[in-house]
Amino acid sequence: MTHQQVLAQSVRTLGGTWDTQRAVTALRDAGVGDGDRIQQEKRARQALRDLATAGLLVKTDPDSATYRLADQ
Repeated sequence: MTHQQVLAQSVRTLGGTWDTQRAVTALRDAGVGDGDRIQQEKRARQALRDLATAGLLVKTDPDSATYRLADQ
């Protein structure tokens, strides 16, 4: 599974607001949180952007990586 797929599963299951730290935690808990903190955060932000592009998430703050489910 890709980081995007793993994160999408967590987002659908848990719902709510998603930021970089929550995404890092979800990816790490799913066993794909390898690398140092900077690498983990970079992958998490990319996965959040990918999910927003796919329409699953909507960005709630234009100045930070904060998202929510698109259907909320």
